[in-house]
Amino acid sequence: MNHKSGFVNIIGNPNVGKSTLMNRLVGEKISIITSKSQTTRHRIKGIVNDENFQIVFSDTPGVVKPSYKMQECMLEFSKSALTDADIILYVTDVVEDMLKNNDFIEQVKRSAAPILLVINKIDLTTQEKLEDLFDKWKSLLPQAEIFPVSATENFNVDHLYQRILELLPEGEPFFPKDELTDLPARFFVNEIIREKILLNYEREIPYSVEVAVEEFKEDAKRINIMAVIYVERDSQKGIIIGRQGAALKKVGTEARLDIEKFFGKSVFLNLYVKVQKDWRSKDKDLKNFGYVQ
Repeated sequence: MNHKSGFVNIIGNPNVGKSTLMNRLVGEKISIITSKSQTTRHRIKGIVNDENFQIVFSDTPGVVKPSYKMQECMLEFSKSALTDADIILYVTDVVEDMLKNNDFIEQVKRSAAPILLVINKIDLTTQEKLEDLFDKWKSLLPQAEIFPVSATENFNVDHLYQRILELLPEGEPFFPKDELTDLPARFFVNEIIREKILLNYEREIPYSVEVAVEEFKEDAKRINIMAVIYVERDSQKGIIIGRQGAALKKVGTEARLDIEKFFGKSVFLNLYVKVQKDWRSKDKDLKNFGYVQ
């Protein structure tokens, strides 16, 4: 049997379950998951290896109409996923407005790659409504194959996975067979800390935050990490730290436990908070944080 390999890019609007689906397909928690929109900010690759194939899954930011420069960069990540895909997974769900980002759907239509349209969260609807959605999507994206799934319940994901394997083109692996992702360890530390901030703070705070690992020292028994949480305003710094440092301590403890689970060894985590005025709108800051290549 000839070896197969290819890029399977996961795209769609915010909050439809792209990251949950990605983690199911990869079998590891690669992408952070919260109920807030714009949780995924970068293009995150998860690699599945077998003797006869390599699938490179890509999770992308939810498609939004940009209102500041960081969102423009996030949209570019999503658009780039249309150009280098061997297979496109367009993820929607049973509640979102189908025409919310019609311009982007038009771009999906023009893709030469096979399109697998995934209707997620089917555990939240009826058979009748699902059939209606099926018909509407078939008329909107006629070339797409439609897969109703529930990523949280792991329903029908295996059927989708088998179809991906069938469509995967023949080719040599793109990455070493022992790699799970092409991203460095520091990236996942950043993402775990940011996930805890998304879960623990309300309103605008999580969207004004970026995390940077300044120090990552690993020995046989322990990893020492020093990370900085950047915010845009002085008032946000106070909220992140909380009264007598309680809020920051809670984030640190929750993040440390997840980082230990991710790396399989004990972690010493030191968190600091700094103000970087309007970083989401400045090219230099966006480049430093990896939004601009």
